Amino acid sequence: MYVAVQPLVALIAGVLILAMPRLLNYIVALYLILIGILGLVKF
Repeated sequence: MYVAVQPLVALIAGVLILAMPRLLNYIVALYLILIGILGLVKF
């Protein structure tokens, strides 16, 4: 079973932001780092 990683990470980040708005800066930073790493390794 193949699951696209970027939409899954975006969905999790969105849910976390809705649940814990105080963590917005950290969630956005982690999201950008993960997308950057995934882009570099061509996953």
